Amino acid sequence: MSNTASATLSSAVASREPGAPATGGFIPLCVPNVAGTEWEYIKDCLDTGWVSSVGSYVDRFERECAERTDTRFGVATSTGTAALHVSMMLAGIERDDEVIVPTLTFIASCNAVRYLGAWPVLIDVEPDYWQLDSNRVAEFLRNGCERLADGTLRNQTTGRRVKGMLPVDVLGHPCDIDPLLVLAAEYGLAVVEDSTEAFGARYRGRPVGSTSPVSCLSFNGNKLMTTGGGGMIVTNNEVLAKRAKYLTTQAKDDAVEFIHGAVGFNYRLTNIQAAMGCAQVA
Repeated sequence: MSNTASATLSSAVASREPGAPATGGFIPLCVPNVAGTEWEYIKDCLDTGWVSSVGSYVDRFERECAERTDTRFGVATSTGTAALHVSMMLAGIERDDEVIVPTLTFIASCNAVRYLGAWPVLIDVEPDYWQLDSNRVAEFLRNGCERLADGTLRNQTTGRRVKGMLPVDVLGHPCDIDPLLVLAAEYGLAVVEDSTEAFGARYRGRPVGSTSPVSCLSFNGNKLMTTGGGGMIVTNNEVLAKRAKYLTTQAKDDAVEFIHGAVGFNYRLTNIQAAMGCAQVA
C-alpha cells in the first residue's frame, strides 16, 4: 500500500465515530461495521453471566447462519481456520494425502491441510475472477494422476494419494463450483469449500455455503461480517454436523463425566462472540 493510500485509510478510519458505518463513498476492505444491536446483545450476555462457550446466542447464531446459507446445520467454531481444519477431518483427509488448493488463497487453507500431515497441491486460478481453474484441475487429474486398482488416485510425481479438493471463494466472489464437483465425483475426491470470504454471496442463484457438501465461513475482523474472531461449518449432512460439533467441543462423550472418545479440540465460539454475530447477520 502506498503512503498516500495508507494515510487515506487511516484518516477515514480515525474520522468515524465508534459503531458508525463508513461514509462519503469510502468502502473499507477490513473495517468492521458495528451499527446495529451488538451492544444490546453483548450486554445481555454480561448481565446474565452467559459469557463463555455455552449460551442461547451460540445456538441462535448457528441456526441463522444455516438459514442464510440454505443449509440444515451450522456448527460454530473459534476461527475460520478451525472450521477448515475440522472440515478436512470430516472429509477423511489423512497423513500423506494430497488436497487440491488454488494458488490464490490465504495460508489458512494450506495450513488446514498440513495440520493433518497432508499436502496441498497448488493449482492455478482462472484469469477472470481469480478462482480455482476447473480446466487446470481436470488437466492435473487426467494427465498428472493415475487411478489405482483400489480406486484411489495417485499423483504420478509425488506418489501420494490425491484425496480432496479445497476450492476457495476469493474476495467475496464464489468459485465456479459445479464443474469442480463434477470432477470430484468422477475421481472420488472429497470437497470442502472455503467460503470464509464470501458469506452472503450467491452462485447461480444459490447461497454460497449450500453448493458443496461442507463449507466453511469466517467472522474475523476483516470479513463481510464479524464476531471479532470466529468461524462456522455449514452442511446439509447431519452425521457430519454432529461429528463437527463433537470434535470442536473437546470430543466429550459424557455431559457430566470427563470421558473423551477421540482427540478433540477447544474450537468453540463464545456466547459473547455469537451475540455479536447475531447482531451482524440481522
